[in-house]
Amino acid sequence: MFEFWVLITFTAALFQTWRTALQQRLRAELSVNAAGFVRYFYGVPIGILLVTLAYLYTAQELPSLSPRFLAMSAAGGLMQIFGTSLLIMAFGYRNFAVGTAYSKTEAAQGAVVAWIILDEVLTPLSISGIAVGVVGVLVLSLGGRGLKPREIITATFQPAALCGLGAGFFFANATVFIKDAILMLPGQGIIPRALFTLLVTNTLQSVMLGAWLAARERDQLLACFRTWRTSALVGTLSSLGSGCWFTGFAMAPVALVRAVGQVEMIFTLAFSRFYLKESIRTIDVAGLLLIVGGVLLVLAGR
Repeated sequence: MFEFWVLITFTAALFQTWRTALQQRLRAELSVNAAGFVRYFYGVPIGILLVTLAYLYTAQELPSLSPRFLAMSAAGGLMQIFGTSLLIMAFGYRNFAVGTAYSKTEAAQGAVVAWIILDEVLTPLSISGIAVGVVGVLVLSLGGRGLKPREIITATFQPAALCGLGAGFFFANATVFIKDAILMLPGQGIIPRALFTLLVTNTLQSVMLGAWLAARERDQLLACFRTWRTSALVGTLSSLGSGCWFTGFAMAPVALVRAVGQVEMIFTLAFSRFYLKESIRTIDVAGLLLIVGGVLLVLAGR
């Protein structure tokens, strides 16, 4: 039977791809941090609207903000800021589709972190998936230049690979904190709690990153308001997409949500080719498929 969280996850993947494509275009006018800031800042008004509608519809009172909830939301938000900044930086070294693909090692990295920290045993299928994902990253890094040992080492430590892998690491950790925050909220109904967590997280992110811009990149902070038309659309898509992701995480196991969410790569290729007018080579497609296949194997073996 088709479950609602599957539709939610498909929608989240579409909104996220669309938002990231717009952020890539904003990079011509904004710095890495400013392009990330507009995602959160302009998403807050949409978050307020969504939370208002959700709690009015369910006739519930807004939950109180406990110290632990705020700490989890802030930690998840900060991890997401780091991940988003690294992902945008990766776009500067390779194209949109490839930069996104690097971050898709998030699920594989999450499995490894759980194995090291929580002593979770990996199955042979999971280990195989990690290996396939690594091969996919190498294929994308080398870009068809060959698979000689020296080239493999060089590609693995090139800036695009490091930024993408770093983004995946922070996104994986952000998911853990955010889901913890959602589940500790009182009240009935998953969607209101997920949307409330999104609003609080986006508000904290706006404060944290806005303070950094005010102190270090004041001209870029002003630029965020000059580009309000595109920036507002980025924030709207981000809020809608994150609301779907948060809801999916609360309704189903994170591993299943991330597995279904890999349809994002299909949307990414479409946006890269038809919206950003970037060329996609056969070797890039092969690398993308290997990474997606690797992540799915990791999740299937958990």
